[in-house]
Order: sequence, then structure tokens, then C-alpha cells
Amino acid sequence: MKEIIENAKSKMEKSINVMLSDFAAVRVGRANPAVLDKVRVDYYGAPTPVNQLASVSVSEARVLVITPWDKSVLTKIEKAIQASDIGINPQNDGTVLRMTFPQLTEEDRKKIVKDVKKQGEETKVAIRSIRRDAIEKGKTKKKNSEITEDDLADFEEKIQKVTDKYVKRVDELVAEKEKEIMSI
Repeated sequence: MKEIIENAKSKMEKSINVMLSDFAAVRVGRANPAVLDKVRVDYYGAPTPVNQLASVSVSEARVLVITPWDKSVLTKIEKAIQASDIGINPQNDGTVLRMTFPQLTEEDRKKIVKDVKKQGEETKVAIRSIRRDAIEKGKTKKKNSEITEDDLADFEEKIQKVTDKYVKRVDELVAEKEKEIMSI
């Protein structure tokens, strides 16, 4: 039963890591290279992440500078950014791309917070689904007479405690991100 709990913990941790990587890509009015993580550029027929084609740096608080190692790919990177859902048009000066992040309005921040809360809820649903699968495995073991009724009850209690711990962590991370967004 311990291996089922450890497996569930591992999956719950991965769910939180996915949520955190989604949080990193959230546009919060400051230049953050993570917003480009999901942008792929068609480079010799292969979808390639921007950070593998160029150096991405923050030159000022709200300006991201993308310097491609191969200048011929500059316009391809620009088009990939324009086609993405980032919502910022890069300025191309022939050697680098500059992305200036506009100051967020109160309305924008509230919308972003709403999206962050939605991601948090989706993560909690995933965690609860992992709990449900673990409990099903425990019930199967009980059905096959591998464990007793008491063992199953203990197991369900332990898996619930693990689930509560991860759900609480999601709530804390969402609250932290909300505070960060609203204080910009």
C-alpha cells in the first residue's frame, strides 16, 4: 500500500509542477523570459523553442530582448511570437527583437487572477482524481483479499491526508501568485 501512496504523491507533485510552469508563463506586466516557453519556431521543419534559437534576456523591467544566434531565423521568431497568444508585438531592428510589456490595468490583473485561480482549480481536480485512482487500487486489493477492511480504512485515511496536504499547497501557491499579480 505504501507504494500506491508514494506513486500518488509523485503524481500530485507533478500536477503542482505543471501548474507552476503555467504560472511562470503568465504575463504579469514585467518582462519574463518564461512567457516564450510555449512559443515554437519552425526551424528547418522542426518546431523549436525560442530559447534554443536565441538568447532571451531582460534589458529593463518591462523589456525582453531576443538575440538569435543565427540572424536568418529572426523573422521566423518574430512571426512565431505574433502567432502566439502572448499579445505583444515584438519590434525587429534587424539584429534583435524587443518585446515591451505594457503596464497592466486593474481589469487586466483581475482577469489574470481569475485565470490563475482556474489553473489552481484544475490542479486540485487532477489531485483529487489521483486520490480516487489510488483508492480504487486499494479497493481492488481488498476485493482480492490481499488486505483487510481495517487496512483499507487506514489506507484511505492516509491517502486523504496526502491529498489534503497537496490541495492546501495549491491554495497557498495560488494565493501567492494572486498577491504577486495584484501588487504590480
